[in-house]
Amino acid sequence: MSEEEKERRKQGISRRKFLTYTLGGTGGFLASVMLYPMVRFAVDPVTKGGAEAEFVDVGPVDEFNETYKSVQFSVKQEDGWYTPKEGTKLTAWVRKNPDGKIIALSPVCKHLGCTVTWEGNPQFKNEFFCPCHFGRYDENGVNIPGSPPTAPLDMYETKVENGRLLLGKIVPRTGV
Repeated sequence: MSEEEKERRKQGISRRKFLTYTLGGTGGFLASVMLYPMVRFAVDPVTKGGAEAEFVDVGPVDEFNETYKSVQFSVKQEDGWYTPKEGTKLTAWVRKNPDGKIIALSPVCKHLGCTVTWEGNPQFKNEFFCPCHFGRYDENGVNIPGSPPTAPLDMYETKVENGRLLLGKIVPRTGV
């Protein structure tokens, strides 16, 4: 090595190495900025703990008999990043079976998501009726063959504490 080359090396980094490091660093930074949201999206559900089933008080058990009663209640539910202060309003059709077991059914039709009503059509007594496409369910929420719904109505988890009826999360039913 000549004396001139040694002097140049003492001065520091060459222009070529500087550009290589700068472009490599900038490319790495931009790649990480682009990949971070994708990785976060993929990993986020794994890091969130499972939500415990929250039960909501809907009234005294004595209020319910063998006739269906519509019950409205609010639950805390996060919709994306928005959580309404008053909660999300839900509805359930609740009754006691002749053997005393409590049934709580979701009013959402399994055909297209319309709202079903108990005895909503005078032609069909003791049935749930969906006015959108004439969907019908029997008194246990099971879809009647020949009508549009392909699955029974979903049920709410139920439990009784201190004489009060509590409703939990919806349990999907596929076929009965």
